[in-house]
Amino acid sequence: MTKTDYLKELENRIGYRFQDIGLLEMSMRHSSYTNEHKMSRLQCNERLEFLGDAVLEVVSSEFLYNMYPDKPEGELTKMRASLVCEPTLAYDAREIDLGNFLLLGKGEETTGGRSRNSVTSDAIESVIGAIFLDGGFANAKEFILAHVLDDVEHKQLFYDSKTILQEIIQGEKEGDVSYVITGEKGPDHNKSFDAEVLVGSEKIGGGSGRTKKAAEQHAAYDAICRIKKSR
Repeated sequence: MTKTDYLKELENRIGYRFQDIGLLEMSMRHSSYTNEHKMSRLQCNERLEFLGDAVLEVVSSEFLYNMYPDKPEGELTKMRASLVCEPTLAYDAREIDLGNFLLLGKGEETTGGRSRNSVTSDAIESVIGAIFLDGGFANAKEFILAHVLDDVEHKQLFYDSKTILQEIIQGEKEGDVSYVITGEKGPDHNKSFDAEVLVGSEKIGGGSGRTKKAAEQHAAYDAICRIKKSR
């Protein structure tokens, strides 16, 4: 795939056409790539990430303020945190396959950088920053609404799943909630873990993730979905 084809495909994924295509390319340029290619540090995506993070906070704050007029600021702050945290932004990045478009150094590539939450979540903020510079606030907001602030209830539930499950079980007094890591696979730099969540000795959900904590979160989310379905 040529650079032009690569960037056009990326534009298709994010749903925005750039006037300055160099901004889009920069948003995908990880610091490991600029280091390896003897480029200036200023040519990686970190400055765009800084800008995108600020735009994302404004848009998400306005969105939640208008969406939930009866919620106090403390609850809105918690909701915003769940929507713009690293795991949720990494999930958003996976939805548009952003990891496959990243420009990485060889070391970052071989250690699983394309699927690392910290890398992909930064990349989606960099895209927001690039769109903001290229097309202004309205276009950046449109991207955020389409790819970050969509399906808010699902994303908040996933982020808070362990807490929510604990509250459900405590409310029904069924027993103590515990988590067990049941397996792991892959090399040290790119492991995947499997987890089960139990009430007493009964398995009520299972899931996997790239960290033990993420696997437990997936297991809790699975358990909540099963409980809701059974009701």
